[in-house]
Amino acid sequence: MNESPRLSPSAVQASREVRTVISRLRRRILKAAEAEDITFGQESVLARLSDRPGVTASELASAEGVRHQSMTTTVASLTALGLVERRPDPDDGRRLLIALTAEGHRRVAEGRAARQEWLAGELQDKCTEEERRAVVAAMAVLVRLTHE
Repeated sequence: MNESPRLSPSAVQASREVRTVISRLRRRILKAAEAEDITFGQESVLARLSDRPGVTASELASAEGVRHQSMTTTVASLTALGLVERRPDPDDGRRLLIALTAEGHRRVAEGRAARQEWLAGELQDKCTEEERRAVVAAMAVLVRLTHE
């Protein structure tokens, strides 16, 4: 049996701190563009649809980790708000594809811009130039960790 080497204390500490900070930062970024008329789950579906021409409710449910019935309810709410539409699948007329409307694309773009503006503003206001450079360098390390 192959034993893995003992983890260094610095690796354990770095792991804990990265996970904690990413979790907190994610919540703060999402809150920066929080829409009052849609839920976090609905916003997540809009973001998922933003780079796809259309997907089924089953595919969305699987990607979001929810039941098909829950996704159907979410899609119905987004349809009522005019943010998504259902259309026939050109390859299989029995299926319906869900896609963003023009208003849905606009809302996704606005949310992304608001989140970016918030984070850039926080980095500008609360960090020195040297600290911002350190963040950029740290991100290069984290990017390396995400590539296999």
